[in-house]
Amino acid sequence: MTLSGTPDARAPLALGAETTVTPKATSLRKETARNVLRQKSAVVGLVILTFLTVVAIFAPVIAPFDPNVSMLDLGIPGTRGDPPCIHLLGCPVDQPQHIMGLDSNLRDEFSRVLFGARVSLLVGIVTVGFGIVIGTTIGAIAGFAGGASDNILMRLMDVMLSFPSLILAIAIVTVLGPGLVNGMLAIGIVSIPIYARVMRGSVLSVRESDFVTASRAMGESSRGILARRILPNALTPLIVQGTLGIGGAILEVAALSFVGIGALPPLAEWGAMIAGDRNLFFSAPHLILFPGIAITLAVLSFNLIGDGLRDALDPRLNR
Repeated sequence: MTLSGTPDARAPLALGAETTVTPKATSLRKETARNVLRQKSAVVGLVILTFLTVVAIFAPVIAPFDPNVSMLDLGIPGTRGDPPCIHLLGCPVDQPQHIMGLDSNLRDEFSRVLFGARVSLLVGIVTVGFGIVIGTTIGAIAGFAGGASDNILMRLMDVMLSFPSLILAIAIVTVLGPGLVNGMLAIGIVSIPIYARVMRGSVLSVRESDFVTASRAMGESSRGILARRILPNALTPLIVQGTLGIGGAILEVAALSFVGIGALPPLAEWGAMIAGDRNLFFSAPHLILFPGIAITLAVLSFNLIGDGLRDALDPRLNR
């Protein structure tokens, strides 16, 4: 209110601005979600990922046996590489049921595949999260600062990109020592240049926008412009790349486990399971087939989601 008792014209304007921001933000989120759900590839990927997530969460409930305990320790008869035994499909009722058979150490393969989902999904998310945090920081600083900082940081990234990613990861794990944590760290380090370059390119395009110029003219600090203006508008390509990178990280950690420097026995990890039973490929191919299918589904789900996000969030592709 003014001194004369008439309402201040600025008050309704401020109130109106306050009430229109939230609906716009909400409608934008809803529209983005609708765009994603319109993409068939994203829907298929989400269904597969939801299935794997449910399996990972409820693995202790679904699994009939401890994944690391041999049937000999439980007093259950069995032989190395036993084929699947399913009572509903004609397997004798007097025999213990093993849906995916027994591995070379007489452990239930079905239980190990279920628990392997926990390891692989955690590996993919944590590894990519680490790479995105470090890569985003490097790329944002390089793209926003420019000049010598940009040249130095990007040349370091170029040096890392000059090595094949899996070979570089193997070298890092060799130095740090074998193990799942070191394998995850190695894959995360290898992925840093990819996210740094994606963020740098996005920052370079956004920093020339009119709203950034207006913020500079209003006296906003460089740190504020980068944190509040540029980064929120430069994250879309990074989200897509990160989603696609999770599938690659799962595959690369499985490769490290296969060569014996990733997940170590008796941890149930799909790549390590394939490596442990590779000598039974001709006599018991199901021991290779089931964890291989699990890896394929996990990688496929994230790739489909990444493709769907790209099509939904890119205005040039979203019709």
